[in-house]
Amino acid sequence: MTHATTVAKHRRGPHPFALGAVRAGFTLASRLAPTRAVERALRLFVTPFASSRARAQAAQADAHMQRGELQVNGRRIVTYTWGDPSRQPYVLLVHGWSSFGLRYLPWVQALRDMGYALVTFDQPGHGNSGGRQCTLPDFIDTVRDVGRHFGDAELTIAHSLGGAAAALAQGEAWHARKLILIAPAADPVAATQRFTQFVRLGEHLRVRLHDSLEAMTGINIHELQVHRHLPLLGQPTLVVHDLDDRDVPWAEGERYARHMHGARLLTTQGLGHHHVLDAPEVIEASLAFLRGETVGERVVSSPNLPFGDS
Repeated sequence: MTHATTVAKHRRGPHPFALGAVRAGFTLASRLAPTRAVERALRLFVTPFASSRARAQAAQADAHMQRGELQVNGRRIVTYTWGDPSRQPYVLLVHGWSSFGLRYLPWVQALRDMGYALVTFDQPGHGNSGGRQCTLPDFIDTVRDVGRHFGDAELTIAHSLGGAAAALAQGEAWHARKLILIAPAADPVAATQRFTQFVRLGEHLRVRLHDSLEAMTGINIHELQVHRHLPLLGQPTLVVHDLDDRDVPWAEGERYARHMHGARLLTTQGLGHHHVLDAPEVIEASLAFLRGETVGERVVSSPNLPFGDS
């Protein structure tokens, strides 16, 4: 969901000269070898940055963390827990694209002090988990299966693409009683548009990219637009989104707040897409939400607004 602008803006993205070569290659291939261009774009779109693994390996967790493993759709998923989720209410922490579970270390002590057990994990192709590629349906399946292993969560905190996955994973098989969604992605169709514009894949090939994604996942990308599903959710939810987010537009977080009956929107400014996850003011606002305080604004939807109807 953050593929295009993350490649562009994040400091672990490619060197500008390499980026120029990628763009030139896609521009030429879009005209002369469109099938090959789409195949290459698909591989790039579903392959997380290698930095996810390096950062996970460098993360320093405390001695109270337990590391485990699960199998999800035949891939090894590494989990990290604090406390006993079978005996304590637990929080499921869901990372975003090209990130890793231990990205949530700044949250650990405060949530433990509130009496929660914690569970986080690395998505397929991310951190210490197996696999090389990953899609939004993979994100959803992994959230749901990890959640089912530990039982219904008292709370799920999710960032970026993980926010979409956490919302779409809610159902009878597993659910969280409360949600905190930070800079949540809402629209994979818009994400492919940003991606194709960024790498200079011809716009006329975007439908073919969608078709290739559907062939890979078995799911039509339009069915993954979260506004189609959010009216079914009603648990208390805090959505946090920064106005200066260049990876996932603020309007996508606002869309969650409009369509989820129990949601409120907290808007920040100057934190961007990445720092918003561990900004002290965001953590404190989230803890206030958990204490039952009123945080953020209620947003009312209207058919006259974009995506006003589900």
